[in-house]
Amino acid sequence: MRHPDEPIDSVGALVQRLAVHLAGLEAPVWFRGQSKSEWPLVPKLLRGAVPHSETYLISHFKQNATLLLQQRPKNDFEWLFLMQHHSMPTRLLDWTESPLVALYFAVTKNLTDEGALWVLLPTLLNEKSNYRPDYPLEIPPFEEEDMHSYLPKTVAGEHRSRLFPMAAIAPRNNSRMQSQQGVFTISHRENTPIEDVGAVGAARDHVWRFTIAPAVKTTLSLELKILGISRFQLFPELDSLSHI
Repeated sequence: MRHPDEPIDSVGALVQRLAVHLAGLEAPVWFRGQSKSEWPLVPKLLRGAVPHSETYLISHFKQNATLLLQQRPKNDFEWLFLMQHHSMPTRLLDWTESPLVALYFAVTKNLTDEGALWVLLPTLLNEKSNYRPDYPLEIPPFEEEDMHSYLPKTVAGEHRSRLFPMAAIAPRNNSRMQSQQGVFTISHRENTPIEDVGAVGAARDHVWRFTIAPAVKTTLSLELKILGISRFQLFPELDSLSHI
């Protein structure tokens, strides 16, 4: 990884270490919090516990969700975004542009386990996945032609291609995604963790992480609440009011 694992025990410590790691870096930076540090960066659909194909899950979701929607998704990627929003298994992995949002997800569950806050350089990930944009710091939107190989119908329709995960920009078309400053990586057909992307023997310098001991999770949650990072701020929905 780009940097060795480092423990953090306060928001201030995180900001201090990020200031060092990101000094002079002009590229976009994404973050992901995981409540267990042992978990690899793999989307739910590819974790081995889903008994159905992606095609089945999409068809089943469409069958039952269509009547409940005020606005129908325009394409298969938008269906995936909606499924991800409602906790269905997909090839998407959630990231955020905010380290504090990521930290929230690392410290609010599995309080007896070590957590992790991952840091990703999405343009470097895409470079390792052989994406060559016209501008060096550009991250493609899902609508771009280069992303068509990741469409569900493309993945289901042929079985020879093997592509690394990509970082891409999706419309923030719901309040939760906007509040969380959400962005995505999308995997192809193979279960390649984000941290393992790259040619054999090449540096895995597109990603690194901070570890969070179980003993400091509650303290970090309190610091985040003081800074305005709480369930209601990240999930601005009626159900969140009972968690204030």
